[in-house]
Amino acid sequence: MHLLQEDLARAHCRSKLNDAEQNRRFRLANQIVKAQKTAERATRRAEKASAKARLTLARLV
Repeated sequence: MHLLQEDLARAHCRSKLNDAEQNRRFRLANQIVKAQKTAERATRRAEKASAKARLTLARLV
């Protein structure tokens, strides 16, 4: 009987660890996606500022 309870306890712990690892990977994936979106927005903003600067410079010349 003891062995059965120990096996159940180990299986439960293993399940909890697997769930925790899956949640950690999911959070990391979401952080990566969020960082990529932020970088894309920053790139668009920089391109827009660059175009505006070129236009201003062209008007001055």
